[in-house]
Amino acid sequence: MIRIAAVGDVHVDKDVVGRYRPALEELPGRADALLIAGDLTRHGTVEEARCFTKEFGGLAVPVVVVLGNHDHQSDQEKEVSQVLTDAGITVLEGSATVLELNGHRLGVAGTKGFGGGFAGACASNFGEREMKSFVGTSEAFATALRDALSSVECDALVALTHYAPVPETLVGEPLEIYPFLGCYQLGQAIDSAPTALALHGHAHHGSERGRTPGGVPVRNVAHPVIKQAYNVYQLLSDSVDTELTNA
Repeated sequence: MIRIAAVGDVHVDKDVVGRYRPALEELPGRADALLIAGDLTRHGTVEEARCFTKEFGGLAVPVVVVLGNHDHQSDQEKEVSQVLTDAGITVLEGSATVLELNGHRLGVAGTKGFGGGFAGACASNFGEREMKSFVGTSEAFATALRDALSSVECDALVALTHYAPVPETLVGEPLEIYPFLGCYQLGQAIDSAPTALALHGHAHHGSERGRTPGGVPVRNVAHPVIKQAYNVYQLLSDSVDTELTNA
């Protein structure tokens, strides 16, 4: 069995430092790795990234993250990623990593993703240059995720994104903003591989549980949704269970 702790949308700045750390220090007894689904910072500055590493770095379990839209706000995403990498945190963007945990190989493929909407209510790659560029961005992120998922040899495979791959985990958000919260192309990418679990954030008022059209369990781990420092999900067991951590 592999136990994965997951959270997203922690939006760390100076005033947040210390809020999550007590629960994070208890991770070794509760989970084998920590995955964070983007929006690590408030405005994507290097200073905020350093605050994030103070809070989430130096843990006794591996930490794997993707960036979110907030982490791009200051156009310093490369510098932010470097701060995280220097602190021993694995940053994925159209890439994958394999973690050796409890004698098993956990593969994690990640991307920020992008919006665009879902079947029956989505943007199309037609018309103005701006619209084709928008949809092309969604498709590029999804293609990168598909390639990353297919590159991994492991015992259990997880997809980690910021934007949502299905509409079910957006329930609770206004329908009008679904196209800005995720896209169906991410779900297609997840279904293209033997993915065991898909994790995302971004939808603060959404719902925790959903499934891709191919049946992959999807969990929205945005902090305002799970309302604790992290949820824990079990892989290589009979089902993807959630352990309430009271974290």
